[in-house]
Amino acid sequence: MAFLFSRSKSRQPTEVARTLKDLLARLWQTPGSAKVNTSTRKPQLQSNLEVFSIFPLRQERIPRRYFLTSFVSDYRMPPPPAILQSFRISLTNDREILIELCNGYENSRSAMPCGSILREASKFEVVTGILLYDQSREGEPAIRLDEVQPGEPQTGEGVFWKFFQWINQGSFEVSADAFTTFREILTRHKALVAGYLATNFDLFFSTYNNVLVLSDSYVTKRQSIKLLGDLLLDRANYSVMTAYVASGDHLKLCMNLLKDDRKMVQYEGFHVFKVFVANPKKSVAVQRILINNRDRLLKFLPKFLEDRTDDDQFTDEKSFLVRQIETLPAEPVIPR
Repeated sequence: MAFLFSRSKSRQPTEVARTLKDLLARLWQTPGSAKVNTSTRKPQLQSNLEVFSIFPLRQERIPRRYFLTSFVSDYRMPPPPAILQSFRISLTNDREILIELCNGYENSRSAMPCGSILREASKFEVVTGILLYDQSREGEPAIRLDEVQPGEPQTGEGVFWKFFQWINQGSFEVSADAFTTFREILTRHKALVAGYLATNFDLFFSTYNNVLVLSDSYVTKRQSIKLLGDLLLDRANYSVMTAYVASGDHLKLCMNLLKDDRKMVQYEGFHVFKVFVANPKKSVAVQRILINNRDRLLKFLPKFLEDRTDDDQFTDEKSFLVRQIETLPAEPVIPR
């Protein structure tokens, strides 16, 4: 995949990463180490400027972007503590780099390089916090950590919310890479994300369900349902899970997924549906839907994906749900 510049011969990402690794190794050499051949410096610097060209940033930020790109491209060499500390400081002091990296998804040729850097950078909790809470407009400075107000709901206009568009409307390559980064943001720093989802529950899940779960793209739909199940079943998101499965509308959505024409969509939908049925404190709305559809569900579930004969856990879970539905009361009961 070529980068965003015109050359007679494009360089592969592996070649650029190898060059960056060699340069970074030279930076770590002690004063007594062997000297680097100066005749090779100019072409190596040019190869790094190729990477810089994917970021529409001001020229004075090139040194810091050089450090950032070199660091995250070197996957096999563990960096010294001093380099890690410098990396954190660089991200904290030049937060706009992160926003520009996200905006790399606007172009298919910059999407994957930017996404790779973002996923490495998001291993730091401070980076994920900036990506989640930044709501700056174009030309404005990105949010500082001391400006973050976790209890204040988002407007849906920050850079994080653009991922829904990039996932659902981008090309296959852009969509797949954006979703990988999106999942990384939502699953790595659990306590941070749990608080974010709780504060922005209605906006997040309304957007998530309508844009991703109901997407026309099979890949996006299937991946989004699986991620939804993973989020709900994570113990860190317990309060988020209980709020989600208390909604009758969410249950209707999941029941429709069970009737999808594609078996893997049905299968992933089942793992969300089972959370509603297994919940011992079902809301009145959820109980009412299950009671009203009891007979149909008892006929449907035993034959649901019955060709998965080698999946004993799935078979056991179906049997458990059938028993739970059979023992539902005749009328909804207010949970204690």
